[in-house]
Amino acid sequence: MAAPKTRRSVFLGRLPLPERNYLADALRAETVGGVLLLAAAVAALIWANTPLREGYESVRSFHIGPAALGLDLSVQHWAADGLLAVFFFVAGIELKRELVAGELREPKAAILPVVAAVCGMAVPALVYTVVAASGGGSLGGWAVPTATDIAFALAVLAVIGTSLPSALRAFLLTLAVVDDLFAILIIAVFFTSKLNFAALGFAFVGLVVFWLLLRKGVRGWYVYVPLAVVNWALMYNSGVHATIAGVAMGLMLRCTRRDGEQQSPGEHIEHLVRPLSAGLAVPLFALFSAGVRVSGGALADVFTRPETLGVVLGLVVGKAIGVFGGTWAAARFTRAELNPDLKWPDVLAVASLAGIGFTVSLLIGELAFGYDEGLGGEVKAAVLIGSLIAAVLSSTLLKLRDNKYKKLCAEEDRDEDEDGIPDIYEQDNPEFHLRMAARYEAKAAEHRRLAEVAAGRTTRDDGPA
Repeated sequence: MAAPKTRRSVFLGRLPLPERNYLADALRAETVGGVLLLAAAVAALIWANTPLREGYESVRSFHIGPAALGLDLSVQHWAADGLLAVFFFVAGIELKRELVAGELREPKAAILPVVAAVCGMAVPALVYTVVAASGGGSLGGWAVPTATDIAFALAVLAVIGTSLPSALRAFLLTLAVVDDLFAILIIAVFFTSKLNFAALGFAFVGLVVFWLLLRKGVRGWYVYVPLAVVNWALMYNSGVHATIAGVAMGLMLRCTRRDGEQQSPGEHIEHLVRPLSAGLAVPLFALFSAGVRVSGGALADVFTRPETLGVVLGLVVGKAIGVFGGTWAAARFTRAELNPDLKWPDVLAVASLAGIGFTVSLLIGELAFGYDEGLGGEVKAAVLIGSLIAAVLSSTLLKLRDNKYKKLCAEEDRDEDEDGIPDIYEQDNPEFHLRMAARYEAKAAEHRRLAEVAAGRTTRDDGPA
C-alpha cells in the first residue's frame, strides 16, 4: 500500500485576517511616507542642480550641537545618524513582531523570505565585487547595493496604481524586514570605527535600564524618550553606528497581545512613531543625502566607473536574480507550492522591486566612501539611477498583470453580507452561508415583487384614500 502523500505548503497563500489587517495599516503609512520620500529626493536633486546649490551645501554642512558631548554635527550628519535612528527603531519593532507574530515566527514559513533576503543581499554584493575587481576599482562599496527600501518600493506601487495582492505585499514587507536586519549587522560589523569602550559600556547599561523599565511596566514617554536620546548619544560616541541603539530598543518592546489588549505595546508605539519615521525622518534624510550634481558627463561616468557600475548592476540585476533565485530554490527545497492564483513571473516582479535600495544604500554609501567626496557623490548618483531603473523594470512587469491583480484584490475585499469581514474568510462558516442564502432570497423576492408591479398584476398599497 502506497504511503499517503504529505501535504505541500502553499507559498504566497492567503494571509490570516488579523495579519492582513495589520499589513494594510502598516503599508498605508509606508506608502504615504514613500511618496514624501520621492518628493524629498526630487527636491534635493533640483536644489543641488540649480543656482541655489551653494545654499544647499551651506545648509547641509551647517554644524549644530554640543561639542562637549561629541555631538557638534552637520545637518547632514544629524539626518543620517540621528533621524535614521527613528527609522531603525521602527525597523526593530517590525522585526520583533515578525519574529513573534508574523511570517518569521514559524521556521518552516520563515525559510522562504529569509533565504530570499540572504540571496538578495549576497548576489548584489557578488555582482559589485566582480565588476569592481575586474575594473580595478575599490571593493569597499560591496554592501551598497544589498539593501531594499520598502517605503520607496511602496511609493512606486502607489504611483503606478498597481493593486498588488496582500500575499505579495506581505512577502515584500517580510523580505524588507529581514533585509533591514542584515543591513544593520553589516553596518555594525563592517562600518564601526575605533571603539570607545567606556561609552559602549554606558550605552549597554542604558539599554539594560530601558529593558528593565519595560519589564516593570513603567509608562510615560517622558521616561523613555530622554533615556532613548541618552542611549543614542552614548552609542554614537562609542564608535558603533548610532542607529544600532534604535534597533536594539525596538527589539526590546513586547509585540505579543495579552488577554483584553487590542494592541501590544510594540504595535501601539509603532503606530505612534511610524508616521514620524515615514513622514519626517526618512524624507529629511533623503533631502540632505540625495542632492548630487547631475550632468551628462556625470551620468556617463556612472556606467563607466567600476564602483558605480557595480552599484547599478548590483541593484538592478543582482537583486532580481538573488531574490528570485533564492525564493525558487527555497520553494523547491521545502516542496512549497506557489499559490495557483499567482505565477513565478509575479515573484520576479517583486524581486525586481527589491532592487530599489534608496535609504539604507545611501547611508552605506556615505559610510563606505565618505572619505572621498567625489566618489561618494558618484556612488549616490549610482544608487539613484539603479533604483530608478529597478522601479521602471518592476513597474513594467507588474503592469503586465495588473488586470489579474485587480480581480484578486476585488475577491479579497468582497463583503456582500456587509459584516466587516471579507467573504473569502467566512467561506467555511455555516452561519455565513445562512446569511448569504437569506440575503439572496430577500433580493429574489424584491425582484419578483417589482416584476409583478411592472406587469400590472398588482398595485402598490398607497394606504386609504
